[in-house]
Amino acid sequence: MSTAKKQYKRITTKTLVDMKNRGEKISMLTAYDYTMAKIVDGAGIDVILVGDSASNVMAGHETTLPITLDQMIYHATSVIRAVNRSLVVVDIPFGSYQSDPKEALRSAIRIMKESGGHAVKVEGGKEIKDSVKRILNAGIPVMGHLGLTPQSIYKFGTYTVRAKEDAEAEALIQDALLLEKAGCFAIVLEKVPAKLAKEVAQSLTIPVIGIGAGNDVDGQVLVTHDMLGMTHEFNPRFLRRYLDMYQEMTTAFKNYSTDVKSGDFPNDTEQY
Repeated sequence: MSTAKKQYKRITTKTLVDMKNRGEKISMLTAYDYTMAKIVDGAGIDVILVGDSASNVMAGHETTLPITLDQMIYHATSVIRAVNRSLVVVDIPFGSYQSDPKEALRSAIRIMKESGGHAVKVEGGKEIKDSVKRILNAGIPVMGHLGLTPQSIYKFGTYTVRAKEDAEAEALIQDALLLEKAGCFAIVLEKVPAKLAKEVAQSLTIPVIGIGAGNDVDGQVLVTHDMLGMTHEFNPRFLRRYLDMYQEMTTAFKNYSTDVKSGDFPNDTEQY
């Protein structure tokens, strides 16, 4: 059971662990620009993820793979300027940490120094443990990401639910324990059975943030553009749309065009 929400002036990695211990759920949304981040932060969202999903929703790519480290730093810098309360976590993009722990550290340092981000996020378990340890040893907080890891989509070949079979489920649990032991402050679990996610959350002392992982984890994350209904063609089961911004914005744009073409805009009160 969640307890009454405590007022936090600033969210830190320690705050998230305290929230888990208090039974207080953690809210997390994405942002990639100053304007959106200012609204998300002002609404009291605990964690802002500058996700490599910017590759999809901002740049129109089919996957998260094409976005570069420079582009992630640009988005993160824009977000940081807007934030007063939220913890800002920045994805290290594909190809910037998997092959070499030294490269992983260089990428993480660039993100922290050039953007001012508060932490980084990486996808994977035992295969990236050396990179995770190298980043953590430099004093940079790391959030893990297990289950469906979009940077590995070509290996999986599908966006379907992960870890439905016993062997993969057990491997995921072991990876989660490994990441906790290494020093990660939290883990995102994406698109895994709710029963497994609950087991992972109960096995760890660090928070588990779910996306398509049921309600028995320590918090939830969604892509802001999805939950606002700006991306209207993406309809996974785990997504709840809180607005239909696609329709609202389309109507507004059409009304604007009509008013311009008819000469109604600007009217006498809208000019100097």
